[in-house]
Amino acid sequence: MQASTAIATLDQAQEMGLTPEEFDQIKSIMGRTPNFTEMCIYSVMWSEHCSYKNSIKWLKTLPKDGEHMLVKAGEENAGIVDIGGGLGCAFKIESHNHPSALEPYQGAATGVGGINRDIFTMGARPIAQLNSLRFGSLDHPRTKWLLEGVVKGIGDYGNSFGVPIVGGEVFFDPCYQVNPLVNAMSVGILEVDKIVSATATGVGNPVYIVGSATGKDGIQGASFASKDITAESASDLPAVQVGDPFQEKLLLEATLELAATDAVRGMQDMGAAGITCSTSEMSAAGKVGMDIYLDKVPLRQQDMEPFEILLSESQERMLVVVDKGQEALVEGIFEKWDLHAVEIGVVTEGNQLRYFKEGQLVAEVPGDTLVLGGGAPVYDREYSEPAWYAEAQAWNADSVPVPTIKEAKAIAEQLIENPNIASKRWVWEQYDSMVGTLNRTTNRPSDAAVVRVRGTEKALALTVDCNARYVDMDPEIGTAIAVAEAARNISCTGAVPIAITNCLNFGNPYNPEVYWQFVHAIQGMGRACLHFNTPVTGGNVSFYNQSVQEDGTAVAVFPTPTIGMVGILENRKHHMSLDFKEKGELIFLIGESTSCINASEYLSSIVGVKKSPAPHFNIDAEGKVQACVRTAIQRGCIQAAHDVADGGLFVSLLEMGMPNGLGFDVVTDDDIRLDAFLFGEGQGRIVVTCTEMQQDTLLDAIEEFDVPVVLLGHVTKGKIEVDNEAFGFCAEWRNTFDNALEEELMG
Repeated sequence: MQASTAIATLDQAQEMGLTPEEFDQIKSIMGRTPNFTEMCIYSVMWSEHCSYKNSIKWLKTLPKDGEHMLVKAGEENAGIVDIGGGLGCAFKIESHNHPSALEPYQGAATGVGGINRDIFTMGARPIAQLNSLRFGSLDHPRTKWLLEGVVKGIGDYGNSFGVPIVGGEVFFDPCYQVNPLVNAMSVGILEVDKIVSATATGVGNPVYIVGSATGKDGIQGASFASKDITAESASDLPAVQVGDPFQEKLLLEATLELAATDAVRGMQDMGAAGITCSTSEMSAAGKVGMDIYLDKVPLRQQDMEPFEILLSESQERMLVVVDKGQEALVEGIFEKWDLHAVEIGVVTEGNQLRYFKEGQLVAEVPGDTLVLGGGAPVYDREYSEPAWYAEAQAWNADSVPVPTIKEAKAIAEQLIENPNIASKRWVWEQYDSMVGTLNRTTNRPSDAAVVRVRGTEKALALTVDCNARYVDMDPEIGTAIAVAEAARNISCTGAVPIAITNCLNFGNPYNPEVYWQFVHAIQGMGRACLHFNTPVTGGNVSFYNQSVQEDGTAVAVFPTPTIGMVGILENRKHHMSLDFKEKGELIFLIGESTSCINASEYLSSIVGVKKSPAPHFNIDAEGKVQACVRTAIQRGCIQAAHDVADGGLFVSLLEMGMPNGLGFDVVTDDDIRLDAFLFGEGQGRIVVTCTEMQQDTLLDAIEEFDVPVVLLGHVTKGKIEVDNEAFGFCAEWRNTFDNALEEELMG
């Protein structure tokens, strides 16, 4: 134990990611030089991953208030919104990028486990999971290894845990070659009068560790997540945690059984920084201290040093503050589920966290100085516009020749084979979308996943969205588009968007150009969330998603502010799907069409232009289109609704036809360049279909909201025609669309 209690040095502090100024600040706080264990505690709690020291200034500008809000951002492990009938929805999205870059299977699996614990530690039963994944070029062997490992990790953990994976997205670009992004979202339901807080209360109350034993996996994981990936990062592999979904399932049931009693005075998942984080955050929230006896912590390895026990990120563990006198009840519940429930400490008066081992005080720190909003540093980083930005904004589509209709057909064939457009069937077939649902999920294809709220007529609409190419072209507009697209997907199901969670994936915040992207992304998100009345319930910031090449240059990922959104469908019978229902339906395009090909998959992948402005976007027009479609669904005057997004209108029409093998006969607009009409990704457009009998009612709704509309054509039995040019049959296109990704992986 001598090394653990030895006086820390500046060199050690810097190796742990602390700056000389932060080291001096710690000495000032403590009134002395910290020992090695205390330095470890500060290093993880003041890491970017735990403290948000480089982002909190801007995160505080995001809107947090709304009519549905029950638990706001930063108050607990996850946000909670009121969905009526005495029920709340807890939801959150987080990243597990760095661990997945080194060990994709466990990195992704433990990301799923961690985000689910954030939900059920509040007393909510998880009912759905989603994910957002980014990888490098598919022609690179490492990308295939990462993709296969991540997908299997997510699938194995989620399927075994028994919570369905109902939605997500996958995107490929060379910028993610070294740094894949693995963002996992969990959604749960709870009774609003039974929310469990992550706040320690009651001096003298016992502190329990429950769940699995503690090992050496995950040590310094928070610090690992707060630095760039380099050639030496493989040496950080011990920082990757190891998950056990079967233990997590037992922990879920035991935790929810415990939450139903009156024995809990506070409970928190042990995620990043393990015991250190949960003891400090719970104590700071309750304005109390704790005495923790590390000898009592159940260990998988008996030679663990105090700092290893404190920093371990072993999975499937919780810290619980129990009402004194209820110990037997708590221990009985966890014994029933064959899990550890061991008293390791006590709540104390004051703000001191004291950690003991073998009767010796190995660390003593003021808990409130460790946490966000307490003594953790807050920085205001400088930022500057990237040198290429102005040049990209000046790009003009006139430099690209307009294709003929025959050339457009060839372009369409190339697009649907593109990994970013082609079906992700190979991915989602490895996920169980029905496990544990008792028919909770719906199988109708729609723009957002729709999950029933059992015992009610309601349903939740859930989605994750972000086109990172748009954000790279213009962070403010691109992030506003991410919020708008999420809302559009929710609206196309008939549901009303109510709140978001976010996962903000960026490069190194000390790079002024990266920080410029971050600041403008936050500004765009705030503006869009206010417009759509979707406050931010919380989320995650993941900086340092960049790698250093052999020549010393840093390569950052596209700025990727992933938006997870929840909407409410008051009556699930009004759930609208995206598929054409029968031959003869009329096809309408609602929203403004423009000659915009900016930042589209077509422009990037087919034409080869990598820098351009963001796509056309009018947030006021967007809101009106979405409201119009929701109203049309309520009035029962449409048969299908699907937004125009990646790949443009042609891909949207194809996606509407494929579920039932139906085709379409449409006419383009002579006033708009052909490639923009078919493949442009200008925002705020939704394709709807109706029968001839519904047409007048639909047009009345469109006139009421004063939104642009054009009759494109009609649904066919299977043949596809554009401007009288034969484009083949739906079945042929579907075969290519469904199999392109798998053939690329296998080939």
